[in-house]
Amino acid sequence: MSDSMILLKNIVPAAQNNIDTKFILLDKGKTIVEGHNKMCLALVADKTAAVHFQFWGDECDAFDSGDIICLTNGIFSYQHKNLVLRAGKRGKLVKVGEFTMAYVETPNMSEIHWIPDPNNSKKYVQEYVISLVSRIFPPLPSDM
Repeated sequence: MSDSMILLKNIVPAAQNNIDTKFILLDKGKTIVEGHNKMCLALVADKTAAVHFQFWGDECDAFDSGDIICLTNGIFSYQHKNLVLRAGKRGKLVKVGEFTMAYVETPNMSEIHWIPDPNNSKKYVQEYVISLVSRIFPPLPSDM
């Protein structure tokens, strides 16, 4: 992992493709087709946090649960009112391994309400936590 890699707990919403990170794909939702566009949401995580990830087009079929993926030039922004990490037009996803990566499911960076930084309108800061866990991919009930 290069020095430029960012941990998921350190990502913030921005309108630029500048996120280089590595994560494991935990769960993938149904693929939705709108016209010629194919899209699916997924839950991904690293050792510090989880986040909702949006796959587009061929990406939906290229990756499966357990895949370890490197993202370069990714973007963390609102898409259809959901805060998601994605490759976007300039980003790139590469599978670099599978199953052997430590991860946590909380905090989920997509479940945080962000507001513009009062000291710098070009940056966002965390205002409050919406949910401690993913509302799209709820954790499995533990065995009792």
